[in-house]
Amino acid sequence: MSKPKAKVARALGIALTPKAAKVIERRPGLPGQHGLGRRKSPSVYKLQLLEKQKLKALYNVSEAQLRKIYSDAHKGMENTGDNLLILLESRADSAVFRLGFARTIFAARQYVAHGHFEVNGKRIYTPSIRLKVGDTITVRDKSKTHLQITDALTHSQSIQVPGYLELNKVKMEGKFVGRPSKDQIPVPINPQLVVEYYSR
Repeated sequence: MSKPKAKVARALGIALTPKAAKVIERRPGLPGQHGLGRRKSPSVYKLQLLEKQKLKALYNVSEAQLRKIYSDAHKGMENTGDNLLILLESRADSAVFRLGFARTIFAARQYVAHGHFEVNGKRIYTPSIRLKVGDTITVRDKSKTHLQITDALTHSQSIQVPGYLELNKVKMEGKFVGRPSKDQIPVPINPQLVVEYYSR
């Protein structure tokens, strides 16, 4: 995401980082000189587009990546919107973020790409790797003193780890213990609107 994260967060109305959350609290309107002006009622298309943009930002994925994940979700037997969120939550970088090893999804992606994590004992470099139930994701031994990772864990006390993940802070590892349900996934998103956007 090349645009300033705080500006994107204000435009979408979601806190993408701790810093962006503080900015939104101070300046809740849209960015720009007309941000506090009266808003028109958005069209259905605009609502669908906004929800899709939120999803991209929350998971730090590109348009091409999200379209591919949507395509995979659509092939499933269950609700496409629920599948979409489940597939996004199954990504390695999402797990790293939810477990508290990174303070933002952007940092989580970077840490995975730099090889700081292992899945089932094998070093990974691809943030989009999908975890399966029973998989264990661990901070590599050489990365357990990584300042930003240890700092994130220190600040993670206020974070509630979702029920489909299990954290062992001492071992600095997490386990993907179950398939996420929509109610467990902590994102302010209506996935049906995203499905409708891609179904046009």
